[in-house]
Amino acid sequence: MTDATPQSRFDLTGKRVWIAGHRGMVGSALLRRFEREPCTLLTATKAECDLRRQAEVEGWLAAHRPEVIVVAAARVGGILANDSYPADFLYDNLMIEANIISTAQQIGVQKLLFLGSSCIYPKFAPQPMPEEALLEGQLETTNQWYAIAKIAGIKLCQAYRRQHGSDFISAMPTNLYGPGDNFDLLSSHVVPAMIAKMHAAKIGNAAEVEIWGTGQPRREFLHVDDLADACLFLLRHYSDDRQINVGCGVDQTIAELAETVRRVVGFAGSLRYNTARPDGTPRKLLDVSRMRALGWSPKIDLEQGLAGAYRWYLDHVAAKAA
Repeated sequence: MTDATPQSRFDLTGKRVWIAGHRGMVGSALLRRFEREPCTLLTATKAECDLRRQAEVEGWLAAHRPEVIVVAAARVGGILANDSYPADFLYDNLMIEANIISTAQQIGVQKLLFLGSSCIYPKFAPQPMPEEALLEGQLETTNQWYAIAKIAGIKLCQAYRRQHGSDFISAMPTNLYGPGDNFDLLSSHVVPAMIAKMHAAKIGNAAEVEIWGTGQPRREFLHVDDLADACLFLLRHYSDDRQINVGCGVDQTIAELAETVRRVVGFAGSLRYNTARPDGTPRKLLDVSRMRALGWSPKIDLEQGLAGAYRWYLDHVAAKAA
């Protein structure tokens, strides 16, 4: 397949489906979505199988024999975490994906979906970013280690597809948010960081909240439950060696996002932009025309999704801290 024409439906009925990385934000959303399907779900904790260790992955997969795998396991983090731990982000992600993908081919997995990230595209890629922009320019330096690992995962799926005929596909989600997000300010992405900061400022009656950078970079955001629905759709309808973008096709500035989060949280103070902090890539908007042509589009509005993410934060993070 070289275009976005739907393939004959891959039937998940009765299949053993392994969600690798089920405890993360994406993995837990996949569990919520796939629990509604007539398949058997498999999961493995780190204590049961350290995905960075080839022997453990080979042993676990040989014992449990999944027929379908979604690779949502990854070491993830925001600008600060990526910039502070480059070796960890590169090594851990390379090992996780290589061990799973190679062993999946060995045991004859029928279908595998590898999840990457929009950061695989060049810093100054054309906007919106088409799949063809991959490897056409320099990466953003603050997250190049994570991006290189994810690019390797895409290429590994392509290589097994070319050499062995494996039905391994790759999807590149845009920036994600939602229930189960990481709200640790030292390692979080922009949405949970804003929610946590503004909630703390609201409770503490602070006059202002600091936002990193100028506020001018543009970003696209997708609710993690929409991504989970897209993954199920792709497993059923997509089979191609080219990665496919998954997003909403709309972006906003960081300043616009901050105003929306402030409204959702109910923070009445001002926002101060710290221009000494990095902005990152100027714009990251995915070209989602191929995904739209397949017949899928997201359903959760950004403000509605942010409100749900804030409720989850109140119930699961703020309540425990209190």
